[in-house]
Amino acid sequence: MRPVRIAVVVGSTREGRVGDAFALWVAEVAGARGDCAVDVLDLAGFDFPAHYPRQPTAEVRRFAERIGRADGFVVVTPEYNRSFPASLKQAIDFAYDEWHAKPAGFVSYGYRSAGLHAVEQLRSVFTELHVMTVRNTVGFDLGDADPLDTEARRLAAAAMLDQLVWWACALREARGLRPYVT
Repeated sequence: MRPVRIAVVVGSTREGRVGDAFALWVAEVAGARGDCAVDVLDLAGFDFPAHYPRQPTAEVRRFAERIGRADGFVVVTPEYNRSFPASLKQAIDFAYDEWHAKPAGFVSYGYRSAGLHAVEQLRSVFTELHVMTVRNTVGFDLGDADPLDTEARRLAAAAMLDQLVWWACALREARGLRPYVT
């Protein structure tokens, strides 16, 4: 079976962010599995317009095309005021059909709640986009001394990726058999 194409979306564009480190970590964990081909989409690397354009810009099209090529997603998000960043919402809205009938998993971070409030908000948004969100998540409490250095986090990532790959394979096969209806 060919590997599933997983897009790891770095949701924060804030200067001094740590989300890029978490994204590279989960991309490394996923890439080491052998059943995933990973594409990291760092929103800070896209020159998105400040306002939603009437016609998609070249950068919006480039982002949507990469979302369209993916079989599934890992969204890496901080928690800002019990939700996710505006940069992530804007990027999500720049694609539409490209998200349909694909799964998403989450890696979140923040203080105390480890970003889980942001994940709950994202589940609602992705439901509207016909995205299947997997149950297991990976959360990082930024108050921990070295949040990446735990076996428990690697096990959590493995469980989330197991679910993501299962759904990505099932939905890729289903989309191949017949078009998804919205």
